[in-house]
Parts: sequence; C-alpha cells; structure tokens
Amino acid sequence: MKKTLIASAIAAATFSGAVMAQGTMSAAEMAAKMESMPTVYGNIQYAFAHDNFDGGPSTVEHFDNGSTLGVKHDHEIAPGITGFFKLELEGLNADDKNGDDNGINDGDFAGLTELDEAYIGVKGDSFGQVWVGSDDSTYERAVTEIAEYFEVATINQGVDYSTGEGDLVQYMSPSFSGLSVWAAVQVNGDADSRTGGTKSYPYQLAAVYEMDGLELAAAVDSNDNGDGNGENTYGLRASYNINDLRVTGEYHTRKDASDTFGVIGYYTIGANQFALSYEMTQYDDQAAEFAGLDSSTITLQALHNLSDNMYVYFEGYLGGGDEVWEYEDSQGNTAVTDERTIASVGAVYYF
Repeated sequence: MKKTLIASAIAAATFSGAVMAQGTMSAAEMAAKMESMPTVYGNIQYAFAHDNFDGGPSTVEHFDNGSTLGVKHDHEIAPGITGFFKLELEGLNADDKNGDDNGINDGDFAGLTELDEAYIGVKGDSFGQVWVGSDDSTYERAVTEIAEYFEVATINQGVDYSTGEGDLVQYMSPSFSGLSVWAAVQVNGDADSRTGGTKSYPYQLAAVYEMDGLELAAAVDSNDNGDGNGENTYGLRASYNINDLRVTGEYHTRKDASDTFGVIGYYTIGANQFALSYEMTQYDDQAAEFAGLDSSTITLQALHNLSDNMYVYFEGYLGGGDEVWEYEDSQGNTAVTDERTIASVGAVYYF
C-alpha cells in the first residue's frame, strides 16, 4: 500500500533533527530515508443491513464493519534475510462518535480499542518465513476461503476449529515446484491468565500446492484447548482460476461436531466483481449444539470499485436448513426459525 501523508509527517518530524545536525540532505538521501520508514495503512468500513427472521423480528442497522488502522515495516537483516513486523488495531466504532453504550456504560466506546494483528518475524528465500504473535492462523489461511471472503458475513457457515489467532508461532516454507508446507503452534502457558492456569500446545499443519491456475490445500487443527471435544478438524480446498473466473470448493470435518462444505464462484469484469456461494453444515448427533440438524447459506455479492482506494457493494444472504436460526421473541424468550434473510449495502475506503 502507498505511504500516506501521516507517514510523511512522521518522517518529516523524525528527520528534522537529523537535517539540522548533518546540514543539507540530498534528494537521494532523503528518498532513501523516506523509503525506510514504516508504512501506515488503514480503512474505514460502513455497512447498512436489514435482517429478517421468518416468523420473527426484522431489524435494520448501520454499523462499522471492521475499520482498522495499522503500521508495518520490513528491513534487510543480512543479504537474503528480511525482518518484518505488523501492528493492526480495530474496534474503531466509526459509526458512533462517542461510542455506543446506549447509556448503559458497558465500555463499548469509539476508538482503537481492539487488537487485530501484531507480530514480528524473519523471512528468506532459502528457509521460508517464521513469525510470532497474533495473526490469521495457518488453518484459516490455507482452507477457509468462503466464510472469510464476504464483507458482512453475519450468517456464513463457520468452520468448527478452535485454535485461536493469538500466541502463535507460525512457519511457511519456500515453494518447492509449487508445493509449500505451513505449520503453527499456539503456546498456552500455565502462567497466562487467558488459559486459566492450564498448559496446552494446539497445532495446525497445512500443505498448499499451486501450479498455473490450480490451487490445492489440505490442513488439520489439533483443537487441543480443552473445549470438550479433542477431535481434530480436517479441511480441504480446491481452487481454479481461468481468466476472469475463479471457482473454489471446500470441505471441513470434525468428529462428534460437524461437517461443512461449500462452493463459491467469482467473476470479474472491469471494475465490477460478482460472487455467488453455497455453504452447508451438517451437525453430528453428538454435536454440542444443533445436534442432528442442518444449516445452509446462499450468498450473493455485487461489488464495484470506484477507484484504487474505494469500493461499494451489495450482499444478499439466505439462511435455510432446520430450526437453527435463533432470535428473541416479543416476550424475551429464545425462539428458532428455519429461514433468515439479510440484505446489506456498504462502502470501504482504504489506503
């Protein structure tokens, strides 16, 4: 992403003292120093959604759909070896100037209040890449394309794997004739307040093959975090790109939990992109929730790029299956229905 005026201002302030001490700096020297500065990037995301439960309530909402602000940098440690870092904050609540606590004082205020990604690492052509911190996990990056693609994504089918995105040590090998191996381990120590004093080291492994327009990926999550089901999650993904069309199919399974599969197609024409997907989750009879039931989602997206830095979109969601869509009825009781629909429009400005 391009450096911003914010980065330039930081650079100017940083270099002012150096310029006073060193005298006149050449244009080439100034350009080199500017190039070595971290990149500041971010986005503002607004969305408006109409959510309807068949036989139940219907609501509308205007909301911040995940605005972020981040900074990243890399530099050469030695020939062929690069060090890098990334820090990305979210929780901006950009639709509410002073927060949205509705007078309850529940702490849900506007501002950069949440961490999305934070990691450091090293990479090289000979050994690949290793990084430590909070980031999208190996399983997610390898095989969960469909649920991660859409903007609002309120009722897309979530995959049942439980290793989180924090405290990760991840590795990605170089490509060997199109094949790369990925791995991650989450270090949950007994001194970490988040773990409740229990040690665990859940891991993820993946293999990804890419050749011409074909992509094949397989991944496993050990789920070793004491959630009551120690069974592994296994996932497969196959994608194919031909000219302006991309098609992806996925399958995920976890014993005594669920099986999820889906297919998505994208078609790009000029500044426009259209996407259509179908996902289904079949819950096992031993599943902790929705035992023996099915849940499905059809999603349609139409997206238009207004420029290199801004796009708008429409998304429509149709949730079906069994009685799996929960809502609160007029008496405050939990009720369920077999159909839920969402229509949303949104805009994103990013730099």
